[in-house]
Amino acid sequence: MTAASLADLYRPSLTLLTDLYQLTMAYGYWRKGLQDRPAVFHLYFRRPPFGGGYAVAAGLADAVTWLEQLRFTADDLAYLGSLRSRNSGRLFDAGFLEYLRELRFSCDVDAIAEGTAVFANEPLIRVQGPLLQAQLVETALLTLVNFQTLVATKAARIREAVGPTDQILEFGLRRAQGFDGGLSATRAAYLGGIDGTSNLLAGQRLGIPVRGTHAHSWVMAFESELSAFEAYADAFPDDSVFLVDTYDTLEGVRNAIRVARHLRATGHELGGIRLDSGDLAYLSIQARQLLDEAGFPQVRIVASNDLDEQLVTSLKLQGARIDTWGIGTKLVTAYDQPALGGVYKLAALQRADGSGWDYTVKISEQLAKTSIPGVLQVRRFLGDDGRPVADMLYNAAEPLPESLIIVDPLDPTRRRPVKTTQYRELLEPVFRQGRRVLDLPTLAESRAKARQEVASLDPSIRRFLNPHTYPVGLEKSLHDFRTQLILDKRAVRPA
Repeated sequence: MTAASLADLYRPSLTLLTDLYQLTMAYGYWRKGLQDRPAVFHLYFRRPPFGGGYAVAAGLADAVTWLEQLRFTADDLAYLGSLRSRNSGRLFDAGFLEYLRELRFSCDVDAIAEGTAVFANEPLIRVQGPLLQAQLVETALLTLVNFQTLVATKAARIREAVGPTDQILEFGLRRAQGFDGGLSATRAAYLGGIDGTSNLLAGQRLGIPVRGTHAHSWVMAFESELSAFEAYADAFPDDSVFLVDTYDTLEGVRNAIRVARHLRATGHELGGIRLDSGDLAYLSIQARQLLDEAGFPQVRIVASNDLDEQLVTSLKLQGARIDTWGIGTKLVTAYDQPALGGVYKLAALQRADGSGWDYTVKISEQLAKTSIPGVLQVRRFLGDDGRPVADMLYNAAEPLPESLIIVDPLDPTRRRPVKTTQYRELLEPVFRQGRRVLDLPTLAESRAKARQEVASLDPSIRRFLNPHTYPVGLEKSLHDFRTQLILDKRAVRPA
């Protein structure tokens, strides 16, 4: 049985997949009677990863599963009850633990669909509801969305380098950050564009196609390389891919050809050879020539060895004859940028009398770290060809003016009048009052969406070196309000 998410990992409870300070803040809200005050939080990142021009949203399905199963079990409460303050006994009193026992998630959640191309400062998830609950879910949402968005983006970049027709296989489980990191990385990599994985658990749980060859130890366990290939072909006559670089790579290719001839004579065909070391460009060209001259043009050449999008691009430029790419460590660990840096910020609190919102802003000396107030929505404007041309963040709790102007939040002098009436709203309802209202797409559907979304971006945004910045800005009245709010917060008060 397969699923879109890693749901089986979340039983019986992962509610304590959070930081201690989420519970101490929750306790403080409860003590002050603020636990039910309506609040709005946004989850977003400040810059695209890997020095690129975009990211691919991922991790929502697992976040949804976590929220649906948000319950404090008896074991959870017993553990929290065992925590001690330095000088005053229990950290949490019994009344609060009883409150947690009865707690049921009741927030509204809106989110950008997995597979969507997204950009800096755009809310990937908006949580609106009781302050205590909306605060409590911060850490789990960040860990589930940050990592998978990072790996999905890496996979999309590798797909860009490889091209649309070559196969990409993910071989990274042995280098991943634990089994849970390995499983979520495989899921995100598949969403981002890989074709298969060596990870059997991901195949079982998520329905991702599984692929594999053999290790050098297989060859070393036999008297000769040739006998090792013959034994493997005997066991898997229709599924053999030989690792040819244990001793001498080109001689390994010749041994693979010898076994391929025997397979063909008995009604079977060799699937491929794999190169895992050395000059991959040169060796793949030589291997292709040997295979073609021997009458085996259909045999695929698989390459691995710490590959990423930069090395793939280089190999392509060198004319490498590789048609299947095994990507491991640098994909599942997001090797060149180990964290996305997503954040979760409070943006609004309902007034005590229920008359409207008090908007909040976190101010920083770095403008990029100053948060955006409001109940935010992201509107993506489309050109006549249906491709995205600009994104606008606006406050959905306030009326929009008839004429829309988008202001760059980092350079307010850059203003862009909206000249198209075609758009789509990116944040869509996922939960209403704690009940899921969205049928999640399958993983395969999210994968197809990611492929289409990235392809719709201008090549200047997809390029690896100095990508063009996709226009994302604030609707002018939101920008003006945010500016005034910052000035008010920074105003010098009389002594």
